Amino acid sequence: MYEHLIEKFIRTYGGSEDDIRIFESPGRVNLIGEHIDYNGGYVLPAALSMKTTVLARKRHDKFIRMLATDLDYVIQAEMDRLEYFKDYKWGNYQLGVAWQMQQFGYKLSGCEMIFEDKVPLGSGLSSSAAIEVATAIALTALNDLEIPMTELAIIGQKAEHNYVGVNCGIMDQFASAMGKKDNAIMLDCKTLEYRYIPLQSKEYKIVIGNTRKKRSLGESAYNQRRNECEQALMDIRTVIPGIEWLCDLTPKQLDKNINVIRDETCRKRAVHVVYENNRVLKSADVLTSGDLDEFGKLMIESHESLRDLYEVSCRELDIMVEAALEQKGVLGSRMTGAGFGGCTVSFVKESEIESFMKNVGKIYTEKTGITPEFYVSEISNGGREIT
Repeated sequence: MYEHLIEKFIRTYGGSEDDIRIFESPGRVNLIGEHIDYNGGYVLPAALSMKTTVLARKRHDKFIRMLATDLDYVIQAEMDRLEYFKDYKWGNYQLGVAWQMQQFGYKLSGCEMIFEDKVPLGSGLSSSAAIEVATAIALTALNDLEIPMTELAIIGQKAEHNYVGVNCGIMDQFASAMGKKDNAIMLDCKTLEYRYIPLQSKEYKIVIGNTRKKRSLGESAYNQRRNECEQALMDIRTVIPGIEWLCDLTPKQLDKNINVIRDETCRKRAVHVVYENNRVLKSADVLTSGDLDEFGKLMIESHESLRDLYEVSCRELDIMVEAALEQKGVLGSRMTGAGFGGCTVSFVKESEIESFMKNVGKIYTEKTGITPEFYVSEISNGGREIT
């Protein structure tokens, strides 16, 4: 399955296949727990079978050369001058990882790389995290370094913050690095403590619906919601002085003190955050016990909260979720990711998947004029070298 990539690598860079190494890292879907990572909460992502594949070979100079299979040109940068290459249209995630690793004190030689991305871009399935983690694993291996996978996830996140300029949370890179087949990851975003939650899905599968509406969550809308959460937290601190994060509140504590949050919009944001965090905790329990019906109900509650309280859904996402919930064999459906476009995630009975995709696709296209895409994905392992 890698022969076409090996052939392209040799055509591009020369040499033989003997010293070419292969690495992969997956995209992710967040099953539940949206917009609470930066509020100190828990999330429940899972690694997907859609991956970024990297073929790489070490060079004995300081040049990094990279090619994507859907581009017809090689980009080149110097490892010692990566701060001057931030404006590349393609390649800044990879270069950012190399730059960040060096900021952490790791010494890197040059290399040659080819990237094949199977995670749909702009879909909310974290194609950027898959690229970052795959790059980090490759550079670690080529330079004979020993770096824990959790640190590689942090390197990917810091690369986005400090090189690309996107202030993302840790969930995406962590799921891509630490995924485990047939398990979700319950991650505490405050401490990075985690545990695996078995997905005993039996005859049900995860179906991802891509609205094909590019996510348009601008920096301003994202920052506005962060600011609203911060304001809600400041108000809560007038009655609970020691609290650090909104997600440190239980629903009961929030209900008791809700009126100290002066702004109505900030109140809505806080209610979503606290109750969504509680839904993640409940989800971990019900999935562990194999109660998929109850998990489906929590998914639906999550979407309604994201739509009505956090207001990050959009018409296209709502149409797809509503159409999904009308179909036979569907336990639950919700938007996943940052919102304002991207994907939905549904739990669908395996015998109903074909009719689900046909019916939801028809309804969605009739109402939006857009032809959606659907992916039936396995829950896979995280990033690794292919030997």
